[in-house]
Amino acid sequence: MTAATSSTLFPQGSTPGGYEATPRDADAVLDGLDPEQREVATSLHGAVCVLAGAGTGKTRAITHRIAYGVRAGILQPASVLAVTFTNRAAGEMRGRLRQLGAGGVQARTFHSAALRQLQYFWPKAVGGEVPRLVERKVQLVAEAAARCRVRLDRNELRDVTGEIEWSKVTQTVPEDYPALAAKSGREAPRDTAEIGRIYATYEQLKRDRGVIDFEDVLLLTVGVLQERPDIADQVRRQYQHFVVDEYQDVSPLQQRLLELWLGDRDSLCVVGDASQTIYSFTGATPDHLLNFRTRHPGATMVKLIRDYRSTPQVVHLANGLLSQARGRAAEHRLELVSQREAGPDPAYAAYQDEPAEAEGTARRIRELITPVEQGGGGVPASQIAVLYRANAQSELYEQALADAQVPYQLRGAERFFERPEVREAGLLLRGAARGGSADPALADVDIPSQVRAVLGTRGWTPEPPAGSGAVRDRWESLAALVRLAEDFAASRPGATLSDLVAELDERAAAQHAPTVEGVTLASLHAAKGLEWDAVFLVGLTEGMMPITYAKTEQQIEEERRLLYVGVTRARRHLTLSWALSRAPGGRASRRPTRFLNGLRPGSQAMGAARTPGGSGGIERGAAAPGGGGAVRRRRGPVHCRVCGRALTDAGEMKLMRCEGCPSELDEALYERLRDWRAEQAGLLGQPAYCVFTDKTLLAIAEAVPGTESELTRISGVGRRKLDRFGADVLALCAGRELPSAVDGEGGVEAG
Repeated sequence: MTAATSSTLFPQGSTPGGYEATPRDADAVLDGLDPEQREVATSLHGAVCVLAGAGTGKTRAITHRIAYGVRAGILQPASVLAVTFTNRAAGEMRGRLRQLGAGGVQARTFHSAALRQLQYFWPKAVGGEVPRLVERKVQLVAEAAARCRVRLDRNELRDVTGEIEWSKVTQTVPEDYPALAAKSGREAPRDTAEIGRIYATYEQLKRDRGVIDFEDVLLLTVGVLQERPDIADQVRRQYQHFVVDEYQDVSPLQQRLLELWLGDRDSLCVVGDASQTIYSFTGATPDHLLNFRTRHPGATMVKLIRDYRSTPQVVHLANGLLSQARGRAAEHRLELVSQREAGPDPAYAAYQDEPAEAEGTARRIRELITPVEQGGGGVPASQIAVLYRANAQSELYEQALADAQVPYQLRGAERFFERPEVREAGLLLRGAARGGSADPALADVDIPSQVRAVLGTRGWTPEPPAGSGAVRDRWESLAALVRLAEDFAASRPGATLSDLVAELDERAAAQHAPTVEGVTLASLHAAKGLEWDAVFLVGLTEGMMPITYAKTEQQIEEERRLLYVGVTRARRHLTLSWALSRAPGGRASRRPTRFLNGLRPGSQAMGAARTPGGSGGIERGAAAPGGGGAVRRRRGPVHCRVCGRALTDAGEMKLMRCEGCPSELDEALYERLRDWRAEQAGLLGQPAYCVFTDKTLLAIAEAVPGTESELTRISGVGRRKLDRFGADVLALCAGRELPSAVDGEGGVEAG
C-alpha cells in the first residue's frame, strides 16, 4: 500500500504494514498479523469475503494468506491466480509473495491474465494468431466519428471514447447504448443516438482492420470460455484458487470472466471496501462485493477495521465523513479504529482566491520539508502530496511549488521507466552487470556503490544540483535508482548487480516506479491505493467537491467517497483548504464543500442522513428542506448556517448566514439572475430592487429552488412576486434559457 512512498518490493520492519526476512516456515508467516488478518490468512477453504477499510493491511492479509497456504502445502503455487487492477499493484503483490517464500504464484491484472489465456488458446479456439491490440483507440474513435460526419473536439473525443469503454465493460451493444445510457443516468457528452452510431462504426472499423482493443481482450476471453467447455475445463484445472483485490471496482464483464474461471467451485477470496468505490463511471460497481454472501451463502466474512496508516485524528475525520453518507454502500461502511499514536488535528484553511490557496499550500509544504534542526517539520518531500479533484487544478500548484523552490512530480505524467535518463541508466547497469562477473575488482564492492559509480558518469552526485528544471528532474530520477539499489541490497544480502537489473526489469514491466524525492501532485482518483505522511486536499469548494456535474444522489455519494479516499491517504498531517473566489479581487462567494458540514470547526451538519452505528463525533443538526442548499423556515432565533452565530441583521437573516461567511452561491446562476432582473426592471420602468433586492437574488442563487414551494421559503418572494416572476426564476434555476422579454415573450406584466 505504500508504493508512492517506499520500496515495497524490498520491505523491512515488523509492524503490521511491514516485513522482515523470508519466514522460516508456514507458522512464521502468521507472525505479526492481528487477529482479523490471521483469520483471513488461515481461512483457506471455501469462499472468503474480506471487508477491509483504508489502511487496515488488506494487501498484507491476502499475501500472507496465499503464502501460508503455499508454505503449509495446502495450495500449489502454480494453481493460485491473484487478480488486481493495476500492473503496479500486481508487481507489488508478486514482490511481497516472493519475500514470503511463495514466488511461483501468478499475480496479474484481469486484462493481463485474460490476454495470456487468449494468446494461448486462440489457435485452438479460432485459428491463426490473436488480432493485433490497438494501442490508441482514441484515433480510431476519431475516424469513426468522422465517418458519421460528427465533429468532436478533444474533450468530446475523450468522453465519447469513455462511453464506448463503459458500454463494453457493461456488455452493451451499440444499438442498446442510448436506452441503457438514459436508464443509468449517464451524462453523455453528445446525443446518445449519435454516440451509438459512432460506437457501431468504431466496431466495424476494428473488424475491417483485424484489430482488437483493451476491452475486447476480456470480451473475447469470455466468449472462448463460454463457447468451448473443453478450454474452460483446462483453465480450471490449471487454476484451483482465486484471490481478487479491490473487488469493489469489478465491472460486470470482469465479474463474468471471474465466474467462468471459477466454474462451480467456491475457492475464492475477495477483498474490498464499498466506501472506496470511486470508478463507477468506468462501469465499476460495489454490488458484487455487497452481494457476495447471497451468491456464496456459506462464505466466511472478515472485517478489517484496525487502521495502521493514519493517526486517530485523521481516522476520526474519515469516520465522520462516512457517517453522513447515504445509500447502500453507506449501510456497509466500516468504522475504522486507529492503531497509531495521536497526531495533530486536521487543519482547515480558507483563502481569498485560488492563487492565494496555492501559495499558502506551497509555504506550508516549505515549512514541512525544512529540517527539524532548522525549525521545520523534517518531512521528506516524497512523503507529501497535494491532491485535487480535477487535473486542470494542478497548474497553479506547479507554479507555486516552483516559486517556493520545492521539488515536485506529477502523478500520471510521463512514466518513470520511460524517461530517457532512466532508460539510459538501465542499459549502463545491464552492461556493468555483464562485465562485472569478469572483473575481480568488483567482487567486494557492494551493489549501491556499483550503482553510484555507474550513474555518476551520467550526472548523479551525492548532493542535488541547485534550482529546478530539467537538470534537477534528471538528478531526481537517478537518485531514485540509487535509493532503490540501497533498499534492494539491505533486503537481499548476497544479491548481485545482475539481480538488481532483473528487479528493475520486473518493476519496469509492472510500471512500479521507485520513490522520486519530490512532492506528489495528483488527482484524487490517481491517489487511490497510495499514502503519504502529509496530504493537502485543495480546492474543496461546492462545484468542485462535489463536482458540478454530480447531480443524482448516487453521483453525490461517489464524490463523498472520493473525498474519503483523499482523507485516508494521510498518515499524520492533513490539511483541507478552499478559496472563496476564483481570482484575486473576485466576489468572495464560494462555500466550502458540504461534506465538511459538522466536521470542520464552526460548521453545522445539514441534510445528513445518519446510518445505524455511525460515529465520528460530528455535530448533529436538523436537515434543511430539499437538502443542504435550501433555506429552512425560521423558528426562534436565526443562526448562521455556516458558523452558528445568532443573526440580527435583516439582510443576513434573509441569507441565513453572516455577511462574511462563505456561501454555496452558484455564481453563474447569480449572474443570469442579475441580467434577467435588469431586463425586467427596464421593461417596468422601475429600479432593479423593485423586481428583487440584491439580497433576495443572492438567497435564490444560494438555495437554487426547484419548486414554487421552495421559492416562497425565500424572504422577499411573496405571492405577488411569485405569480409575476416565479416561472422565469425557476426556469433560470433549472438552467433553461428564456426568450428575450424585449421580443414580448418574457412574461413581464407592466405596472
